[in-house]
Amino acid sequence: MNHHTKNKGDLGVAKAFCDLVEKGFVVLFPATEHAPFDLAAYKDNRFIRIQVKYRRAVNGSVQIPMKSWWADVNGSHGKQIDKSQIDVFCVYCPDTDRCYYFKPENVGKCFTIRIATPKNNQAKGVNFAEDYTET
Repeated sequence: MNHHTKNKGDLGVAKAFCDLVEKGFVVLFPATEHAPFDLAAYKDNRFIRIQVKYRRAVNGSVQIPMKSWWADVNGSHGKQIDKSQIDVFCVYCPDTDRCYYFKPENVGKCFTIRIATPKNNQAKGVNFAEDYTET
């Protein structure tokens, strides 16, 4: 299925919403698209701010750059994400139809989640997808 970029983002947010509700969260949507996060979720007397990304797998892994992109009449623009304004990243991968969660505080400029076993069977230093299914 071909998607325009905004449609992909909307699908990612919808999948994250469903996944979080299944995990027992009450999910809230900001009243603006200019918030630094896409969703807020509440569970066990705790709120978390969630940034959602839609990312396809390439060569068995999903790469999540710590940048936010937008386009206007002057072209495409990107800026580093302010990690202090986000508690959790949620990445929806259409290739697995799953959501993966990680905290941005210990991530550099890019985070990679491995959805397929590496061809060399390396395990050390690999972020396997099954380790990132909980918030």
